[in-house]
Amino acid sequence: MNSEMIVIYNDSCPICAREVAGYKRMTCNQPDITYAGLSEADTERFGLSRAQAARRFHVLQDGQMYDGVAAFARVWDCIPHLRWLARLVRLPGIAQASSLVYDQILAPLLFAMHRRRERLGKAVSRG
Repeated sequence: MNSEMIVIYNDSCPICAREVAGYKRMTCNQPDITYAGLSEADTERFGLSRAQAARRFHVLQDGQMYDGVAAFARVWDCIPHLRWLARLVRLPGIAQASSLVYDQILAPLLFAMHRRRERLGKAVSRG
């Protein structure tokens, strides 16, 4: 990989955090990839609000922001045994279907779970 990549993800989401932990392990020898978890990152420096960053998976590379399936594909390109998956989700038909599933089902579901965790956390801290 030749250019710096910043992976922006919701580290308070157990599913997202587990997924990205795997990516971190698989890219640990690639110094040009950094990971910015929502709890530790100033998302505004990436042009994202906290809600936008929590709502979808993002990758900043070469001054371009990618989100959703396109962002995952960018990361998978850096992992030799997942490159096939990056190529797969870029194929006509599969690209549209995978984006539809992520955009309409997975991302909204994970974001709803994130909002619920935040509400419960606030209720416990007031409690």
